[in-house]
Amino acid sequence: MANRALYKNRMKWVMGIFISISVLYIIKLFSLQILDDTWKDKANINALDTIRTQPPRGVIYDRYGEKLVDNEKSYELYVLPVKVGEFDTAELCKILNIDTADFNRRMEKAMRHGRRCVSVFMSRLSPQMDAYLREKAHKFKGFYLSPPIAIRKYHIQGAAHVLGYVTEVNKEDIAKDAYYIQRDNIGRSGIERSYEKELRGVKGVTIALRDPSGNIQGSYMDGQYDENAIPGQSLWCSIDKELQEYGEKLMEGKRGSIVAIEPSSGEILALVTSPAYDPSLLVGSEKGNNYMALLRDSVNKPLFNRALMAQYPPGSTFKLVNALVFQQAGAVNEHTRFSCSHGFAYGNRKLGCHGHASPLDIAGSVQNSCNAWYCRGLIAMLDDRKHYSSTEEAYAVWRKMVGKLGFGDKFGSDLPYELTGFIPTEAYYNKHYGKGRWKATTIISISIGQGEICATPIQLANLAALIANRGYFYTPHIVKAIGNKDSLNTKYTVKHNVGIERKYFTPVVLGMERAVSAGTARRASVPGVKVCAKTGTAQNPPSQDHSLLVCFAPAEHPQIAISVIVENGGFGATWAAPIASLMIEKYLKRTISRPEYEATIVGKSIHYAK
Repeated sequence: MANRALYKNRMKWVMGIFISISVLYIIKLFSLQILDDTWKDKANINALDTIRTQPPRGVIYDRYGEKLVDNEKSYELYVLPVKVGEFDTAELCKILNIDTADFNRRMEKAMRHGRRCVSVFMSRLSPQMDAYLREKAHKFKGFYLSPPIAIRKYHIQGAAHVLGYVTEVNKEDIAKDAYYIQRDNIGRSGIERSYEKELRGVKGVTIALRDPSGNIQGSYMDGQYDENAIPGQSLWCSIDKELQEYGEKLMEGKRGSIVAIEPSSGEILALVTSPAYDPSLLVGSEKGNNYMALLRDSVNKPLFNRALMAQYPPGSTFKLVNALVFQQAGAVNEHTRFSCSHGFAYGNRKLGCHGHASPLDIAGSVQNSCNAWYCRGLIAMLDDRKHYSSTEEAYAVWRKMVGKLGFGDKFGSDLPYELTGFIPTEAYYNKHYGKGRWKATTIISISIGQGEICATPIQLANLAALIANRGYFYTPHIVKAIGNKDSLNTKYTVKHNVGIERKYFTPVVLGMERAVSAGTARRASVPGVKVCAKTGTAQNPPSQDHSLLVCFAPAEHPQIAISVIVENGGFGATWAAPIASLMIEKYLKRTISRPEYEATIVGKSIHYAK
């Protein structure tokens, strides 16, 4: 009996443990299947796919609201080589308007990319082409069509260096910014680069539901968790589309640049660099080949932005800088007269000058572009031992003043790749000549903008703008507003005073006005408009000199300041002056009243030795 009781007691314990374990399993299963979504979520990982949708880039307008760049709907044809079967190659070639050789080239490129990798076979297909190919898709196994893609559409054939271009991201771009993944686009130059974050927008998210075969069946939960892409912000440029196109027309067949600035704001009205290229060349399936062709053009260098990156001796345009600096330093005044005997002799050398009246004051020196006057002015400043203990000390003061006028450094504009030009330091001359072993006559060429001095076209245009303003400038920039035309870009509204008293601009402006009415810049005149200008002829041995001009107009209430550089164009009056004249008239009057004058420039080329 005792054994039976013990057995029954053990059975109760075993049954209790079994029932307890069973209850625990039931509770756990209930929790996992009913209360806990973890396993459901893990299963969804295999059924759901998060797709990032690209927003359209922001539209770019000119200063008057004319479209420069927007987007158009396009499609791409992909190929997966390993899936390509037998099909009528001739039929596909006919649809795509390519020949067999082109087809084979594209297939070979895809094979190099990888037999099991999807690659682009042809891009920039129209909606009509896309629709037609979708009807025929069953005939071409291994070929797939993309969803619609927004690509850049240009409404101007020029301004390529202003607008820039868009290209696919590389590994470095992806590493720098988590926003990007493979096959995303990024602005690579121009304002497409400078304002990339504003233009690119915010990506959307689509949670796609796939069947067991991997085919997309639609959006998960009817799109409840999807997020729409937010288009990029629009930009309103300061560029005048009509003036920009006219400037590029004037520069056809020539190498050089035109930079036009509104003095009262620093807004760039036109930025022409020649030779250039049509920005639409860098869109679509052939953009890679087109880019390489542009890159290989070592003669014309169409990808080189001369307006921001070319560095030239400023020649006689730099006399305006010295006229202002010499006055501010007390080396001369508006009545100071220096004589000229067809140049300036020093030691056994002579820096020549053309014939003109002598002696001249500041206004006369600007009007007649007298070399001797500026040589003597540099000596008066650098060899002044009443105020400076050495040439080096005087030069340091000179260089600092020149720097405040915008030379020897970048402006920090909203256009990338700007270069600094070059204004030598005291250390540079000490290293070259030896400390204490150089004086004004040693570096006399800087008095007339030659020697070691180099300036960029945008720096020279800014010089014209600050003289027009009689002593200040705003950083030259391209974008007026971001988002909408009333959301002004406030980054470039700081006034930069150049440290030259206003009274010292009076004789300089008078000289520039007389240079147009009865001096070296007569060809820069515009009927009915008082123009102030200064020519420059920059030495360029062993080739022909460069033709330069800086100017602004009207004289009393300036609306436009310009620099023009025509490489190997000879005297400033030969090419640069008439081009500036036509640009001023086009901007102020919106028409050209002198077709015969225009005809001497438009379509005329300069022969450049290869």
